[in-house]
Amino acid sequence: MEPDFPFFSSVLDCRELGEGFPKDNLTPRGLILNLGHNLWACYDTELLRIACIWEGEAGKPPITMTALATGSYYVAGQKTKDGQEDLPKPVGKVWLANGLYPGWQLGDKPTFTDPREPAPSQEEVGRGPMADVRFTRVRPFEGGVEIGVRLFGLEAQCTVMGLPEASFFGQTWELPDHKQPLVMCIGRTRDYREGKLTAEKFEVNNLGPLLAKYDEFCSLQISMTSGPKGTLRRSADGYFWLELPPSEEGHIFDISLVDGKPGIVSDEAKEADGKPRWTEVVATQGELSKSTDAYVVDTIPLPVPNPWKRNVRLADIAFLNDHGDAAGVTFDGDVWLISGLKGDLEKVTWKRFASGLHEPMSIVARPANQESGIKDQELFVFDRSGIWKLMDTNGDKECDRYEMFCNLFAQTAETREFPNSMKLGPNGELYISKGGQEGATRGKHNGTVIKIAPDGKSFDIIGYGLRQPFIGVHPQTGMVTASDQQGNYVPSTPLQLIQKHHFYGHIPTIAKKEKYPEAITEPLTWIPHPVNPSGATQTWMVGAKMGPLNDELIHVGYHRPELFRVLMKVPELQVEGAHRPTTTVVSFTRDLEIPPLNAQVNPADGQLYVVGFQVWGTVATKLSGLTRVRWTGKERVLLKDLTPTDKGILMRFNAKLDPKLATDPASYSAERWNYQRTAEYGSPHLKLDGSAGQEFMTASSAYLSEDGMSVLVGFPAMKAVNQMRLGWGLKSVDGSKAENTAYFTPWELMPFDGVKEGFGKIEVDLTPRAAAAVVAVKPTAEEGARLYQMFGCMACHSIDGSLVGKVGPSWKGLFGSEREIAKGAKGKFKADATYLRESILNPSAKVVKGFEKFDTGMPIYNGILNDSQIESLILYIETLK
Repeated sequence: MEPDFPFFSSVLDCRELGEGFPKDNLTPRGLILNLGHNLWACYDTELLRIACIWEGEAGKPPITMTALATGSYYVAGQKTKDGQEDLPKPVGKVWLANGLYPGWQLGDKPTFTDPREPAPSQEEVGRGPMADVRFTRVRPFEGGVEIGVRLFGLEAQCTVMGLPEASFFGQTWELPDHKQPLVMCIGRTRDYREGKLTAEKFEVNNLGPLLAKYDEFCSLQISMTSGPKGTLRRSADGYFWLELPPSEEGHIFDISLVDGKPGIVSDEAKEADGKPRWTEVVATQGELSKSTDAYVVDTIPLPVPNPWKRNVRLADIAFLNDHGDAAGVTFDGDVWLISGLKGDLEKVTWKRFASGLHEPMSIVARPANQESGIKDQELFVFDRSGIWKLMDTNGDKECDRYEMFCNLFAQTAETREFPNSMKLGPNGELYISKGGQEGATRGKHNGTVIKIAPDGKSFDIIGYGLRQPFIGVHPQTGMVTASDQQGNYVPSTPLQLIQKHHFYGHIPTIAKKEKYPEAITEPLTWIPHPVNPSGATQTWMVGAKMGPLNDELIHVGYHRPELFRVLMKVPELQVEGAHRPTTTVVSFTRDLEIPPLNAQVNPADGQLYVVGFQVWGTVATKLSGLTRVRWTGKERVLLKDLTPTDKGILMRFNAKLDPKLATDPASYSAERWNYQRTAEYGSPHLKLDGSAGQEFMTASSAYLSEDGMSVLVGFPAMKAVNQMRLGWGLKSVDGSKAENTAYFTPWELMPFDGVKEGFGKIEVDLTPRAAAAVVAVKPTAEEGARLYQMFGCMACHSIDGSLVGKVGPSWKGLFGSEREIAKGAKGKFKADATYLRESILNPSAKVVKGFEKFDTGMPIYNGILNDSQIESLILYIETLK
């Protein structure tokens, strides 16, 4: 929370303010208004009410620091409890509050009930806005804010600010002409005692303020400056409301809480000064990678420190043009304008643009589109309050108008209903995903993916039953994908195709156990949880200049910072009732020091820029950051397609392969297993007979296509299962490495046709391949290098320190190092010959830290390798310094 900014957004829990105050006063979407003099007010943007006014305590923040952003701002990684029990509360002395009823009502008398349609849990207060009363904007200025609302078809506004002459606040309302009577609920004041006032009805006109004086408190002061007189009423239990008769000229009036002195807001004070708040620009210089690989990672330092002493936990980035200009949003509610994102990154400048947002994690720049009625480029941020359109009306590169573009969807105060992600569709529509974990109540739109109309006036739920979805949208076809998080009812990490209001399997733990509302739509593919423990967003590489990655889908892995390539056939996926092609996930890079959440292609250089911050579980070394994944122009051998067939696995590459390795079945390793969806957290790996574990698959044969760029790996007894892993250790004809691991779900098996697939007339040998009889030879490092290739060790272990696509530790520097064991015999052990022999014969005995969840890649070689071969492998590992 920035000390001198006029507002910030937050949940506010006022259910326990004390005797006499409403017991249901909870605001999921609140604007906390900074009135100066340590005075604060919470404006409910759904019910258009002042939820609470309070005087803070000296030296303390105005609310308890229990939200995720505020709590983790100073204590990195601090989490929030599930549910709605431990929420931000006002700190200090409360003077006035309203319950859960509309601040504005049509008619000549108020009702003190919530008129909105209930959520699935009747007691849930996060029901979304009312149909005919809407919050539309907030405009900050020195000392206060101007709030815009739509009241029963009327465009009205309210100026709220601290009073310079007094120690409290005032609000000035300006209403146009209205033909029906209106009621404004003012609220209940502190320390009210029945009988303190001698009347319950007061006329309010333009002759001067009316004072409702309280002992040890202040004055409620109202002055009507335009329009016919109104009536201030007080109920027997101390609630005040203002009745306004129909008026052809509208109404302008002031309502103030003061310390007894006159305190009406002057016209001069209502005018915004128009001066920028953040004039300084912070410059950083990028650090280019010194790697000679085909794809490298450049680092762009964040603007820390800065003149405002703001931490910068960058969550997302949106590119504004093809000149290297962008906007970045932080989890703490700030938006920065960034320039210089191109070339050698010699000078990257950061200019503050906006503040006060509520835990945003996504930002979108929508270009002008005349066909869709979008006249100019627009900047949107999705936070708990809804989707904001941030506007700079005077061209000073600061947001001076925060328009509420869409908040029609509901938002509860549940701590896990995060505003996870937002993406732009091809026709100007916006897609958002919302957190789905519910610990106290069931809301309307938790765990959904929602499509917002281009004008923001309507929305459509296109998928539900998700736990914590993060989405991607194809910029040309509009195809929506989503990852999700393993948990209750989610057995592993899925990658979903979101469409047609399908249900994706997650229900809250507070719901009736395993009572699903409809049939579950299974994912395009599962990804093993140890491989991708926390899936984040997806980005299409449309318009990229990154060689073989162009037009592909990139999936972001958060927990262990990683980018995955997702291989899928987009046109075939979008045909109703067609064959469901296999979607394959392969690791692309783990050379990230930041915990990534979002990645975007920069039109200035065509490279991929990755951002994220640390608060949930991650092994990232940096708190936050901005990096560029850059193609150096060098070639890299990549898998381009994978198809499970009835004869085995068909793989296609972007280069010709070394025939000797490609046709050697020992160059490949594979496993398969199933999951079980239950109310329990995650799922064990299950063999096809239902017992625990994975089935290790031995290839019977391998065939190279006539063009040398495709391989069929023959596996006997191919079946549809939930999960398969295929690792390979190959080379191209020019000697370039081609090593990786693919994860996929073979929902269907395609019939293999050798001629059609470019292999000619071949008979695929599916004879089960037993362990070859081996002759003991003198152990040598050279023999170990041969065995490393022959037995497919390269599919899981690198020899150069890299971890891309590997499910086991690198062999480089392994021998003689100290290994910290996290699974099996825990503790620290020296990687000597005895340790390595045990690891080969019994891999689960000592699993090194960082790989304790990787139970998917190491078969037991006891009985497969003889002593001589094991000794040769150890000698080879010893040479890899």
